[in-house]
Amino acid sequence: MKAYVAWFALLLCVAVAASASSQTCDPTEVNDNPWVYVSEMLIGCWTSFITEDKAEVHILNLNFAATDAKMFSLEMTNAKPMNLILTSTDAVYGLHTINNDVNIYINNDSIITLLANQQQDNVHKQHFPTQEEELVKWARQKFGGVTSFTTVRNLKTISSTGTKGTKPGSGHCILRNEDALEKHFMKIETAPLASSLKSCSPQQQNPSDDSELHIINIPENANIRNVSLRVDSKKTSVLLRGPQGTTWTFLNPQHTQFGSNNDILLPTITHKIEPLFTLNSDNAEDVQRKALDHFKATTFTSYTELRSEDSMVLLVLGRKDSAAEIVTPPIPPITTNAPHQMPLQMQLYTSPDYRSPLDANTKVQSDKRIYAEISGHTLGDIVLTIKVISCFVRSTGSCPVEKKLPFMPEACSLNSCPNSTRLSFSLDQLQELTSTTWDLECSVKLCYSEKCGDGGRVKRNLEVTQPCLQPPSPPCFDFGLPGVLGIAFGGFLIGVLLIGALWFIKIKTGYPTSLDISSTAANLPGKAFFLSFYWSFLSFSSGSYWLPSHPSSGCPCSGAKRQPVSTNPSPSENSSANASIGSTQSTPTSSMA
Repeated sequence: MKAYVAWFALLLCVAVAASASSQTCDPTEVNDNPWVYVSEMLIGCWTSFITEDKAEVHILNLNFAATDAKMFSLEMTNAKPMNLILTSTDAVYGLHTINNDVNIYINNDSIITLLANQQQDNVHKQHFPTQEEELVKWARQKFGGVTSFTTVRNLKTISSTGTKGTKPGSGHCILRNEDALEKHFMKIETAPLASSLKSCSPQQQNPSDDSELHIINIPENANIRNVSLRVDSKKTSVLLRGPQGTTWTFLNPQHTQFGSNNDILLPTITHKIEPLFTLNSDNAEDVQRKALDHFKATTFTSYTELRSEDSMVLLVLGRKDSAAEIVTPPIPPITTNAPHQMPLQMQLYTSPDYRSPLDANTKVQSDKRIYAEISGHTLGDIVLTIKVISCFVRSTGSCPVEKKLPFMPEACSLNSCPNSTRLSFSLDQLQELTSTTWDLECSVKLCYSEKCGDGGRVKRNLEVTQPCLQPPSPPCFDFGLPGVLGIAFGGFLIGVLLIGALWFIKIKTGYPTSLDISSTAANLPGKAFFLSFYWSFLSFSSGSYWLPSHPSSGCPCSGAKRQPVSTNPSPSENSSANASIGSTQSTPTSSMA
């Protein structure tokens, strides 16, 4: 029984050892790596320039190694109208096939020889400089500008894709290190770069899993110190290991997770990301096991050891069967973000709880406070925070108006919004303007470890409506009890003054001797008192009923609800009033008589 247990334990140890060894692989020399394409970062530029006659201006600088055949093919049968300037310091031969819209310019002293199947008259020889900066300056003076400058080493075939060569952005051609494969208007095929590659893949892989793990290792004795990396497949993890002082630059890190013992430079921020781990050994097995441990994986897709005589190289990571799609990508759309920057989006809300997003077609009242959330995608394992620098609103009407929009940062925890920032603003300053359609645009920075770089701009449209204005209320007179008593007392005084006036008229006119003056004089004080009391009654009535609150104005002037006085009094009221007025008017007449 013990023998069977011993045999079982031995078989189990062998199986575990075999499983552990299958996780790694031994690299061997290869001439063609199916996963990694090695190129160079060479001098060039790409602009939006086009001449007045709708022709582009392209400069092609050809460099060849001493061991290369120095022959290339130029195919421009479906090219857009262009002026193509060819320059090289080597004696090269080119077989060209071009259409009538392409004009080729060669230096008088150049030893470039172009061969064609038929005679063509659109190849011109002129004197121009060969140094890069001077050549760009000469082309700018002759044609007005330069659409592109491309340096190619060991060119085999270059052809036009038939698309425009211009791109959004600056019209000035500023030379810098670039990836020529990004230029969608041309397809370039070159001889392999003279470099030593070792590569391998483990035996056990899961073909159903779309995620990939690639390992790039630069030995300690290699000359490479600056590597630009473009990943052309999604769901990719990359472990980068190099000697101390190596810098890895990601050209498109949107779909990549990465880890490295060196500094990493992202195009979205201007500072370097410090190493995520320490690995001094360049042994293949040590690097492979570090990758499996770092990404918590059971296997990897490929392992590559890279050696080159140049200190600056470009690595294109992806399957070779998708290279055709990579070399000639579609024309990139115009966005508010600079190329290769993290895509941003802005969402508006009506409340500070950020639960009611505004639809793009919803109109916003200018007297309401608006809440915004700006978010983006992660870049690998690096957590970048978004910082809003400034916001503007621009009218989209015939008379453009631009206004700076003050904003207030809103609280936002890492759990609720890990890749976004929140702010709020008011549109009060837009109430005085007639335009209703605006573009809201904010400039942001992307920050990592308290260091920030330009993150581009994020924009969305906004339709603003004015709030409903209430018409001004009419003046409201409120007569309380003191006011009513004051009006009544004033009416009484007016009545006394009127009777006094009648008394004065009687004294001045006098009475005939035949009349009984004593009876009239005796009744006059009573009449005066009666008239004064009646005037006071009318004044009190006017204060109570003739000046009521206006129900239509919506502004009640007293606590009690009063009924309006009817314009047609009852017959009894008419008769009493007429009798009183008649007696009042007849008194001076009878006295006068």
